[in-house]
Amino acid sequence: MKLRRSSRLVDMTHYLLYHPHQLVPLTFFAERYGSAKSSISEDLAIIKQTFEQQGIGLLRTLPGAAGGVQYVPKISEGEAKQFIQQLCTSLADPDRLLPGGYLYMTDLLGDTRIVNQIGRLYASAFAHENIDFVVTVATKGIPLAYAVASFLNVPVVIIRRDSKVTEGSMVSINYVSGSSKRIQTMVLSKRSLTEGANVLIVDDFMKAGGTINGMISLLAEFRAHVVGIGVLVESEEAEERLVDEYVSLVKLTSVNVKEKQITVEEGNYFHFVK
Repeated sequence: MKLRRSSRLVDMTHYLLYHPHQLVPLTFFAERYGSAKSSISEDLAIIKQTFEQQGIGLLRTLPGAAGGVQYVPKISEGEAKQFIQQLCTSLADPDRLLPGGYLYMTDLLGDTRIVNQIGRLYASAFAHENIDFVVTVATKGIPLAYAVASFLNVPVVIIRRDSKVTEGSMVSINYVSGSSKRIQTMVLSKRSLTEGANVLIVDDFMKAGGTINGMISLLAEFRAHVVGIGVLVESEEAEERLVDEYVSLVKLTSVNVKEKQITVEEGNYFHFVK
């Protein structure tokens, strides 16, 4: 279809935003709009400049016959800091305290605007990694995993606590929970993951890291390479941390049930993202 430049710019931007990390040949856009490659290159230069100025992301151009253009979602430091500070303020609300000192987070994980923004943050943090799958464990980490995966343009794999007949043959392991020290089980369908894949682990909460450590052990059965770990909230109260390398957005430093006080601060996100 033949379009004016203004219409081309809108359509190209829309296409790139919905196909992150996908290498799109210039020929694709030239044929789509019935335009010369030189005109497409000029359009892409305008989009690239706007994306970078507005903190939307990067537009990478790869030269050669096998080249093209690739949109990489990013988030500016200022926008990231503002969002994480809002998360800290929300999580510090004493009304979130549940019996046993647990923190109510379901409303945040059910808010698509918040979850999508978390997806952008982690996609930005791990944009340099070659990721094949985003992996999480059922159930609260699932919305986060899908949000991150949508910005990385990769599938989601869900590790479960028990086997399902609809999943086919399963790989199962026992692991020790880092906080309760109880032996628990997690399973993953043999069809879920390609052997030797690069995976990003995403979870909503980490105390000692026993669950994530169990996920790493299970993924090792598939010879998968864990290239990163993203955690929405980490707890500082863990006596022994079983996982060392991870990226957290928020750190829960203390919970005083008697006084109904929750102390929350920025996680280690900005130590990894410059």
